[in-house]
Parts: sequence; structure tokens; C-alpha cells
Amino acid sequence: MTPLLTPEWTVSPGLTDYREALAGMETRAGAIYAGEAGERIWLLEHPPLYTAGTSADPAELLDPRFPVYDAGRGGRYTYHGPGQRVGYVQLDLSRRGRDVRAYVSALEGWVIDTLALLGVEARRADGRIGIWTDDPDGREAKIGAIGVRVKRWVTLHGFSLNIVPDLSHFGGIVPCGIAEFPVTSLATLGKQASFAEVDAALSESLPAFLDKLRATD
Repeated sequence: MTPLLTPEWTVSPGLTDYREALAGMETRAGAIYAGEAGERIWLLEHPPLYTAGTSADPAELLDPRFPVYDAGRGGRYTYHGPGQRVGYVQLDLSRRGRDVRAYVSALEGWVIDTLALLGVEARRADGRIGIWTDDPDGREAKIGAIGVRVKRWVTLHGFSLNIVPDLSHFGGIVPCGIAEFPVTSLATLGKQASFAEVDAALSESLPAFLDKLRATD
């Protein structure tokens, strides 16, 4: 096999239609599996919408004020919208260790390391996938979500990180099925980071993330 290269880094300007993003991910996943394209990290922003994972409970869709899409990923309901950085991570786990649990942990670690560069102390929480921190009132709050799908050992979907979204938009769902904890954002924490600054921090933290995934050739 050819050596593993750093994944292609793609940043889409403006707001990306969700159906177009799903189709783009599927197309790229097929090409990666066939050896016709390299791995990719795709950073984008969506218009306001809700996505339903494979474990979504209809009772947790409280107010469908925005379009609702079946995402095909694991997990429950989540929100995407302006002011939120979404990262679709498409890696070939057949060449990086066929361990989905290790991949999800590494993905969480990447976002946590990125937030540290932005001055936010974040962490994992036992039994709750995602990225957690303390809000200005000292409450544990979710600042980032993780949702993945693996098809023929190629990853789809990835993470979302709240930079400066309208947090009231999360009120239409029970985010990720967790009602007892609020959501927060960099802006709410007093961190006025731009998308460019967040992307730069993600890029700086990328090598450590990739190093956690064991190459098999």
C-alpha cells in the first residue's frame, strides 16, 4: 500500500445544504474505499436544522421549527446552524486500525485539544459522548457533539463545535437525548474566536489526533 498522507483539508464558505453534504460524504466515502480518492477533513457551516441519528427518540423532537433530516449516523437528535463549526472527518480505518471506539475517543480528544488552544478547558464525561466544559454559572455544559458513521471502514460525519450559534435553537430538541445539562458556546464562555481561529487551532491539533490512530501499513 502507499503511505498514509495527511487528509485533504477542505473549508466550505457560506452555508452548506445538508442534503448536499450527505451526498458529498457518501460519494467521497465510496471513492476512498475504492482507492480513487484520499482521506478528507471537511469543515463547513449549515443553515439551521435538526438531524436524527439512528437512536433518535421522536419524543425528543420538541419543536420542529427547522427542517429535520435523517442523518444515518449514530446517536440521537442534534442541531446544526450558523455560528457552529461542523467537521466531517473521512478516514480509512482499515489503514488506521479497525477500532471504532478508539476512533471516537481520538475524535473527542482532537476537539478537546483544540479548545485548550483557544483557552477553554474541556473534557470527556463518563457515559456521555461529546465535549463538556463548565459554563459561566459553574454548570457542566456541552460545547461540542460527536456523531459518526463507519461504512466499509471509512468514516462519515464527525463533530460539531459551538462557536457563536443561537443557543435558543437547541430548544427544539433534547440535544443528544440529554435533558439535564445545558449547551454552551465559545461566545458564551467569553471567547470571541473567529471561524478562522478555530480552524487554525483544529489544524494545529490535527497531527496528535492522527497519531492516535494506528497505521496498519
